[in-house]
This record gives sequence, C-alpha cells and structure tokens, in this order.
Amino acid sequence: MISYLKVANFVNKELIINAAPSGVEIALLEDKKLVELHNEKADASFAVGDLYLGKVKKLIPGLNAAFVDVGFEKDAFLHYTDLSPYARSILKFTQMAMNDKDGHSFDFAKFQIEPEIIKTGKINEVLNGKPHVLVQILKEPIAAKGPRLSCELSLPGRFVVLTPFNEIVAVSKKIHSAEERKRLHKIVEAIRPKNFGVIVRTAAEGKSTSELHQDLLDLTQTWAKIQQNLRGAEAPSKIMSEQDKTTSILRDLLNEDFNRIVVNDKNIYNDTKSYIQRIAPDKAEIITFYNSGTAVFDQFGITKQVKSSFGKTVNLPSGAYLIIEHTEALHVIDVNSGYKSVSNNQEENALETNLEAAEEIARQLRLRDIGGIIVIDFIDMKLPDNKKKLQEAMEEFMKPDRAKHAVLPISKFGLMQITRQRMRPEVNINTSETCPSCGGTGKVTSTLLLEDEIEKRLHYLTTHSHRNLLLMVHPIVHSHLTKGWFSSIYKKWKRKYKIDLKVEANTSYHLIEFHFFDEHDEEIKF
Repeated sequence: MISYLKVANFVNKELIINAAPSGVEIALLEDKKLVELHNEKADASFAVGDLYLGKVKKLIPGLNAAFVDVGFEKDAFLHYTDLSPYARSILKFTQMAMNDKDGHSFDFAKFQIEPEIIKTGKINEVLNGKPHVLVQILKEPIAAKGPRLSCELSLPGRFVVLTPFNEIVAVSKKIHSAEERKRLHKIVEAIRPKNFGVIVRTAAEGKSTSELHQDLLDLTQTWAKIQQNLRGAEAPSKIMSEQDKTTSILRDLLNEDFNRIVVNDKNIYNDTKSYIQRIAPDKAEIITFYNSGTAVFDQFGITKQVKSSFGKTVNLPSGAYLIIEHTEALHVIDVNSGYKSVSNNQEENALETNLEAAEEIARQLRLRDIGGIIVIDFIDMKLPDNKKKLQEAMEEFMKPDRAKHAVLPISKFGLMQITRQRMRPEVNINTSETCPSCGGTGKVTSTLLLEDEIEKRLHYLTTHSHRNLLLMVHPIVHSHLTKGWFSSIYKKWKRKYKIDLKVEANTSYHLIEFHFFDEHDEEIKF
C-alpha cells in the first residue's frame, strides 16, 4: 500500500510545449506520466482571469444576479456574492478611468475607497441604472452557459496576488511555519502600495524582500496598464488578458522539481526563456529548443498517453479498469477488478485495486479537468479501516491538484463523492476512429446483399470478356462463399457464368471489402 503514496516533493516534472498554427498544446509530465494537458487556441477569448469592461443588461432580483454583456454570444452571469465588498469602489474607479480621456491619469494611491456593500444586500441596489463595470472572468463559457463573472479582481504574480480596493494582507495557510508566515506578513505589509490588498502565495516561502517587492512592482504596473486601457473604452471590450497559458503554468508550477521544459517554437522558446530568467535565473538552463523531425508529442510519448487516457475505458496495470461516464449533473466513475491478484484474500485484493484506481482517478481528474460532482463506485470493502485508508490515499493523491476540491468519506453504499472546482470546459479528446466497415453507424451490409453486389460486379465483368478472375475478400466472407464442396456459392457462379473463378482471403480487408483481379494479377477498377 505504501508504494502508492508518493511524496510530491520528489516528483520529476517536465513541461512539453507543442506549437501549431491552430494554437499551443502544453503537456505536464510527472515522472514521465501525463497529468495535465492544456490547449491554448490561437483565437482564444473569455479565458479565466481576463478583464472586461461589461455593460449590465438585465437585473434578476429573484436570482439576486445580473446578466452582463461582455461581447460573448450569450450574456455573462454575475451573482451578488461575486460582486466584491468593494463593488461601489470598482464602479467609481471604472467611471473615473473611462472619463480620463485627456491622458491625465489619476493617482490610484489617492483614490478614495467607497464603503463596503453588505453581504445580504440586493443586486439592484448596487447596479441600479445598469452601469458599465470592470469584471473578471471567473468561469469560461461551458456548454450552453455564458461566462461567469466576478468583481473581486485579482492579479496573480509569482509570489503574491494583488487585490485592488482593499488593504488586507493574507498569507497562504499552506506555509506551515508560523514564524515564516509572520515574517512574510510583516514584509508585505511594509512594501504594499496604498489601496491594494495582497495575498502571499505558497511559492513565497523563504523569499527575500527584494523578490517580493519586484513581484509587487510588476503587478502594480499591470494595474496601471488596466487603468490606461479603460481610458475612453466602450463596453463591451477586453481590457486585459490573463498571461498566456505557458507563462501562467510556469508562474504557478515552477519549483525545484521542475527540471525540463521543451519547446518546438522559437518565439515561444525565447519568450519562455526570458520569463524564466526574470523570475528564476537559476532555472534558465532547464529550457531546450526542440527541432527534430519527429513530432515533439510523439518523441516524449505524449500522443500515445493521450490515446490511452481519454477513452470511456481506462485500463490499469493490474488488469483492473475504470469506466468514466458523464451526465448533465455529475461524473460517474466505476472501478472494476482485474485479473491479477496479490493474495487469496478478497478484502486485501479489493483494497489494492482500489488504491491503484484512486491514483489513476486523481490523475484523470487533472488530465481531463473534470469539475463539479464526481461519484466513484469503488470495489466493495467490508472493513472500516480499509475504507479510511482509501479515503486518506485519495486525499494524498489529490494534493498536487491546483483546483479546489473536497473528498468525502465512503458512504454506506460504497460510494465516494468528490467535488472539484470547474472553471473551464472539460478536456474531451475523441480517441476512437471511424470503423471503415460501418462508417460509424454500427451496422454493415447483410451478407445476402453483399452476395448480390459481388454477383452484379461478376456479371458485368463476364459481359466484358473477363474469363479468368480472382476474387479477394475478408476471411469470414471467404468462408461463407466457399462453404460446401459442390454447392458453394462461388462454384455456382463458375458454372453459371462459365468462367475460371478463384476466391482468396485477405486478413487486411475489412468485413465487406472485396476486389476483383484479372489473370495478370492487376486489380480491376469499377
């Protein structure tokens, strides 16, 4: 069991970046295993973190929400709870920045923060008059739903997150040392610009004042650019894009375990290298440019892993397998036992299979970016201790997952429920190919009709003076046509058309494929 509980600190991480005309594919490997796959399309818009100037179109008091036009085909959704306590300050700032058309940008440090709105208020009290408002994409458009918005603006950096309009400093609870949290809080409180709150990220642990200060300076410059872009803007319009996914993944993941970045595009290579040199100069040598003839995803075994990981059925080394189903309300994962057993004890076999499945399920959730409610039907176990071990293992496997999640104990029906934050549409890659026999319909021509079709072609050939013919067919059809020594179908055709006809099987043919060849072994085209 211990073999399944890997220590995240020693995971070997690689980032493989494949640039193509349609966009950029980014694969994250942990110990050579694909755990995340991101696809940044060339025309991507409405990504999480993008800032838009939106126009309030409709207030829905019953939902305590508003529909906002941000330029998407469907109006985006803004709930009162996502307004931010400083919603009035955001509205005031937006109007001031938009009206600053002469270029004399006001000093944000002197901006007067408005009183906070109350938690139990009404949206029509805040957005009365349907104003223009600066909003951030909280969730990308999913299925028939437009984007979900937030007014709680945040600008993420390498070590800190800048939150305009408040002056709160918070330190990540994942930094376990109370002394370190106190140190970071004191540093950030001293260097924090006025009218900005700061969230200190886990990556800030052990960092110096100068490193934190530089990160803050970069983010305040970004805010100044947002302020500049709002000048004279017309709603709806994009004010600022989140960094490209390559940069944002590096920002969030780059640590001492990240030991290789491979890029097949020179421009992305140069941009990525300059970014790394700026944020982590000691890691600059880990990036390499790939220009071999083999596709970069093929070279690192990613294509094969994608094909084997995105189907409805996912096979495990022990012979066990997962069935992953999606419904409108939730995802369902069924765990099925394999053919390899570690012992004759059924309970022990169930625990081992469930632990193996748990590790793969945690990987699948990250890989497919599955969100919402996930229900897992593990193999039944009777002992409460084993159920607890499985839950603890699942929590351990889910630790590297950056999405917010919660793992519930196994219910009396043997089901585990997981909730996972969903901000983007699920990654769904079709790993099946269209059947050449049925064309994807699941049905093929009846053998009787196939006989008629072959005979029609045969009749045509005999009327055009073909007397020596070879018919090549699938082995099953060959068996059907040659069954019976004297009464076989092909013998009847020989007698009927007075020709020399041979029938041979070809294993490379699909079921209803057939071809005629003349006496020179050349295929006859129809």
